[in-house]
Amino acid sequence: MTTTTPFIPIKSSSEPPHVIAPDPATIFATRALRFEQLAEGHTLSDWLRFLAAISRAQHRALQSLPALALPDAAQLARAREHGMPPLPAQSWPRDPLWQGSLRQIAAAIADVAPEPARKDLARLSSMNSENLEALAERVLHTELYGDDVALLPYVAAALQVLWTAGAARLGVSEIATLDVPGVCPCCGFLPVASIVRGGGETSNLRYLHCALCNTEWNLVRVKCSSCDANDGISYRHLESEDIKTAGAVRAETCEACKSYLKIVYSERDIVDPVADDLATLALDILVDEAGYSRSGPNLLLAPGA
Repeated sequence: MTTTTPFIPIKSSSEPPHVIAPDPATIFATRALRFEQLAEGHTLSDWLRFLAAISRAQHRALQSLPALALPDAAQLARAREHGMPPLPAQSWPRDPLWQGSLRQIAAAIADVAPEPARKDLARLSSMNSENLEALAERVLHTELYGDDVALLPYVAAALQVLWTAGAARLGVSEIATLDVPGVCPCCGFLPVASIVRGGGETSNLRYLHCALCNTEWNLVRVKCSSCDANDGISYRHLESEDIKTAGAVRAETCEACKSYLKIVYSERDIVDPVADDLATLALDILVDEAGYSRSGPNLLLAPGA
């Protein structure tokens, strides 16, 4: 069962940072730890532990990734001038290094993968570059259905490594505010969820978290990230005795566009938008049954699989 509660926005006394770039030293390692924490006593424990293994493999792949070629000064200046993302997901010439990351991730998780996943990983390892690039195009256009859909989360994991490396190297100084606040200012991709931080200069502020490059950007509370509406926003959460998740993850629903995106609160725990989102799939089911459609993907889950 879900409950709906009113929400009162909390204003900050200082100007918050608009963008938080991903920390390549911690982003995937912290995610792996959160998956393991959430797996304890969870009905989906085996799957969450497998996702932890994928996140650890992403961490190692990111650490070993050579420096990427970024847009030159003129390209970055044009992006700032026109309010465009400097590393656009659908048009940035992606370095073929991502395929090496994919093979590294696949090899790292093969021994702990369940049997169906091992067959999928073997198929990926035997694919040629052209077919892998075609799968990448589907991920980057959020076409998470159709043939070979079970392969897409692994392809997405490698693409996350590539774009996270680019976003981290680019840094916040080269990322301008976009005209569309509901998409990532670094790569133009959709958010997986938002997070309300519990301490420091960003305390009680809401940041959307990019599903692709792990950049975070500030959006005011009680505002639909999909259509910008302020009215008709409500919050639903699972009733649970599990202190790791009860009330910490809510679905922010919008009556104007009938969409939702989860919001994660970090007052009590170290949380991760990707991990906490996947540990609360029951909330997705219930909100979907209530007539709302999810506005941003979690790339480690292919809904068409």
